[in-house]
Amino acid sequence: MRLLHTSDWHIGRSLHGTDLLTEQEAVLGRLADVVAAESVDAVVVAGDVYDRAVPSADATAVLDRALHRLTAAGAAVVLTSGNHDSARRLGFASGLLAAAGVHLRTDTATLDEPVLLADEHGDVAVYGLPYLEPDVARFELRLDGGRSHEAVLRAAMDRVRADLFLRPGVRSVVLAHAFVGGAVASESERDICVGGVDLVPMSVFDGVDYVALGHLHRPQTLAPRLRYSGSPLPYSFGEAGHDKLAWLVDLGPGGLSDVRAVPLPAPRQLSVLTGTLGELLADPAHAAAEDHFVSARLADAVRPVDAMRRLQTRFPRCVHLEWGGAGTTGAEGSYRERLRGRGDLDVAAEFVTHVRGVAASDAERALLHRALVAAAAEEVGR
Repeated sequence: MRLLHTSDWHIGRSLHGTDLLTEQEAVLGRLADVVAAESVDAVVVAGDVYDRAVPSADATAVLDRALHRLTAAGAAVVLTSGNHDSARRLGFASGLLAAAGVHLRTDTATLDEPVLLADEHGDVAVYGLPYLEPDVARFELRLDGGRSHEAVLRAAMDRVRADLFLRPGVRSVVLAHAFVGGAVASESERDICVGGVDLVPMSVFDGVDYVALGHLHRPQTLAPRLRYSGSPLPYSFGEAGHDKLAWLVDLGPGGLSDVRAVPLPAPRQLSVLTGTLGELLADPAHAAAEDHFVSARLADAVRPVDAMRRLQTRFPRCVHLEWGGAGTTGAEGSYRERLRGRGDLDVAAEFVTHVRGVAASDAERALLHRALVAAAAEEVGR
């Protein structure tokens, strides 16, 4: 049995307000090419199919065409809902779609009912766990207490293992949308922390042959049988230069036999350019970025007039602009770096200076200090 593991399509996502549907449809078409070239039996999509709970009509059309291409290439498809999806909307018409080879797993109540795929060695049980919001899923799973992702996923996996016990000799695959301990996040994921607890230990997924993870956008291997495929496209400039891929997973008669990466070339690259406006407009070293999505960080001593329009004369897809003054560099000019190690009072006083153009007086700093202390006390008392 050969599977193609992918996740986090985020159909309908934009990059600083710029539509990405064309690029998304192109890379999803690449998945269909892989299915045909590699004789893939099933494509598994571990959540965040859409970027929004209520996707646009154009986004649903892209998904429709992508699923048609994948099934036409010869693969079954198993999709689960992620934290960006509306499980109910994504799961609409799941019974009808199953007849066409597209299996939607969005219902917590039926997460232990696998999609059964067969090859010459017998059945492979594919369990799709929808994203489990702890405050909701703990009631659906009849779980007392345990307000954490670990608790609800452990309860879900207990149900999966109980079903597997009744299927001796059946190989197993689980799709899960979660932040598993040991993995590394990117800038473009939505936080799923609940009550300060979001990490799930790898041991939760013991007892299955392969775990296809979604949620984190960077491809990574936590164990040979436990992997994130990452998103098929970079969705923030922090991901510029990241390699994107899908995992080609082979299951032999005894379980997992091989996993290899299938690179997914980006239809359009992301570039982060730093320098003065004149340098960015004239430097031939930036010629390759003229067809890229561009984030420009200007180092001019004085903020240039009409900088975005002028940049777009050379870089039509410049979608993000920062100005940090002379001496700006990629990391040193970031807001996070400028605030590192500074206290709340210093940050608040600098804001006053920035807004008024006059430094805060000692009396004003004292007033700000009292306000911060009162706010902290109120927060503790809640």
